[in-house]
Amino acid sequence: MADQTCENKSDFLEATTQYMDLAAKELGLDENYLKILKEPKRSLSVSVPIRMDNGRVEVFRGFRVQHSLSRGPAKGGIRFHPDVNIDEVVALAMLMTWKCAVVDIPYGGAKGGVICNPKELSAGELERLTRRYVSEISIIIGPEKDIPAPDVNTNPQIMAWVMDTFSMLNGFSVPSVVTGKPLEIGGSQGRNEATGRGVVHAIEEACSHLKIELASAKVAVQGFGNVGYTVAKILYDMGCRVVAVSDSKGGIYSEGGLDPAEVLAFKRKTGHVQDYPETTNISNEKLLTIDCDILVPAALENQITAQNAPSVKARLIAEGANGPITAGADRILGERAVMVIPDILANAGGVVVSYFEWVQGLQHFFWSEEEVNRQLRRRMTDSFRKVYAIKEKHGASMRVAAYMLALEKVATAHQLRGLYP
Repeated sequence: MADQTCENKSDFLEATTQYMDLAAKELGLDENYLKILKEPKRSLSVSVPIRMDNGRVEVFRGFRVQHSLSRGPAKGGIRFHPDVNIDEVVALAMLMTWKCAVVDIPYGGAKGGVICNPKELSAGELERLTRRYVSEISIIIGPEKDIPAPDVNTNPQIMAWVMDTFSMLNGFSVPSVVTGKPLEIGGSQGRNEATGRGVVHAIEEACSHLKIELASAKVAVQGFGNVGYTVAKILYDMGCRVVAVSDSKGGIYSEGGLDPAEVLAFKRKTGHVQDYPETTNISNEKLLTIDCDILVPAALENQITAQNAPSVKARLIAEGANGPITAGADRILGERAVMVIPDILANAGGVVVSYFEWVQGLQHFFWSEEEVNRQLRRRMTDSFRKVYAIKEKHGASMRVAAYMLALEKVATAHQLRGLYP
């Protein structure tokens, strides 16, 4: 594994290309295809001016990046965050390409973002920001071109505004332009829990190889949003002892275990998980080194670094977030025989069910939640087993094995389609 760490946003992009290099070397991939795959097909930067509630005009900056279209239309979320930048969005778009290929769905990768703090915006300002952003990127999105979805700080309501804005611009309803929508306007059963549920399926498979008994495993989850909460709740229901959880303001620890549903109810009342009764307040940094069997970083990228990786005590890490482990940390964890289920596999459940939602929308025929969850489990289980088989055959890490599976699929698509003109 590469020695270089990735402690900031631009290094996140560099680390992503490092993993590509490692996988390409193992595959003996033609360097001409690797050159193509290292560059995004299309990057759009847009100005997003909106009128604030006080009458003042503010101008935000937004991005939409399409990394690859070789295996189908582009797919990827939209995030609203003050730290968004173009390098981060490019890296995340690349990850989406690999993620879609790993779980074998016919998409390429994309990502979008707006530099803003949605917590400082009113509902009206957030809606105007969303609609103006969508109007600016409407030239490259569409149900057969690029299908956005929720990501950090975006949700079904925001996706409804995306769908409505695009529909108004086209003069008719286009529900398949976006996934992660409310059920009432074409969303899919099981979509809200899909990413977290997919993480759990990956954890189940990994535990069977590591001989970790889930019913007695200790779990720590960094990030108590949609993904983190879903993982914690499902694992708790399976018998795991959830000893620590955290949100952006900090975390809590209890050796005896936590009930995620009760912690969520507390958070909804107070706005944070800290100070939950009969627990110890801890920092997000401390949570990563808590004594546990399974660690799920489900917040933002670059959380486990070369500095704290030697102190991680978990035997298994499942990346609920995109890029939560730096390249230097990944090398250290590998040397310590800590299994890492990489983001392009672990958290692919969201894009899998987004694909199901898109298919249902195009067909105007909707599935039951039971069917969605059954198909999700099958995709996640099959994909984990394929990656694990490559890992065993080549003596690679799970991350490099996942990249090998993905690069081979995408490069083959490039080869078959040829180079235009």
